[in-house]
Amino acid sequence: MHEIDPKQISLSPSTLFANDWLLLSAGTKEKGWNTMTISWGHLGAIWGNQGGMPTAIVYVRPQRYTKHFMDTNEYFTLCSFSNQYKKDLAYLGSHSGKEEDKIAHTSLHPLFEKEGVVFEEASLILVCKKLYAAPIVEEGFIDKKIIQENYPDKDFHTMYIGEIVKAYVQ
Repeated sequence: MHEIDPKQISLSPSTLFANDWLLLSAGTKEKGWNTMTISWGHLGAIWGNQGGMPTAIVYVRPQRYTKHFMDTNEYFTLCSFSNQYKKDLAYLGSHSGKEEDKIAHTSLHPLFEKEGVVFEEASLILVCKKLYAAPIVEEGFIDKKIIQENYPDKDFHTMYIGEIVKAYVQ
């Protein structure tokens, strides 16, 4: 892996999230951590000067074990993988780290950096410093069908905006 300027990332965010999926991780080796597979999110720029600060936006439901780590840590990471790891990502997205050591059931190897957890097999790593967190609220929906289709239990996500402070590619 080698570090690149986050503003030099060239990819399709829609493909990256919706088709390829990512691992969202938060926490530390010392205090505990968790990872989860995500298929919703955004990459872009907001705030700051010179074209905006490079940012990632991710969403976590209240019942997800990873939420505690997102709320109690300053950083989170996003890792993308080649298609050969799709089964691993599917497993990590359907099992809870609260119930088991789910990483042990995959071929992935966590690496513990100062800012958080990344994975040796990742093809892209984004290290994000948390800037903003807010719950998605029912009153904000203009198209109420989205609530019916995505939130039948009213378990609205929390949105986290993080500044991409480091980016690594293979």
